Amino acid sequence: MNETRKSAQGKQFEGFTEEERAAMKEHAQELKKTARRSPGKAKADGERDVLAKIAEMPDADRVIAERLHEIIKAAAPSLLPKLWYGMPAYAKDGKVLCFFQSAQKFKSRYATLGFNDVANLDDGTMWPTAFALRELTPDNEARIGELVKRAAS
Repeated sequence: MNETRKSAQGKQFEGFTEEERAAMKEHAQELKKTARRSPGKAKADGERDVLAKIAEMPDADRVIAERLHEIIKAAAPSLLPKLWYGMPAYAKDGKVLCFFQSAQKFKSRYATLGFNDVANLDDGTMWPTAFALRELTPDNEARIGELVKRAAS
């Protein structure tokens, strides 16, 4: 149920979608769960959470997410796996560096690999921070590994 509201200018806009509200609720739960964890167990617990979330995904998304998890761990083993808005993510110094968003999550036609502003990917005055993924080829995997390694440096 989307709420439709009128702005001060009389234009109508819709509130958050059901999927967006669910993601925000998941994020609130993730923050509470993280706050209760001991720092020494954060990596193991985070990886367990990420792998469980990946296992819940539909086959097409799950296959990509499993492979991305392997690529990211190999390219930047210091990154901390964690959930972020119900999505697998990888953090550096407590901040999410990159994340995977399944196509199913927001009913999109493709999955997304995204990088946040802490990623060291700056290249001039404009550079990509999100990539649409429909499948992973060996070339894609190599490029992703290079991007993650650079982003985490």
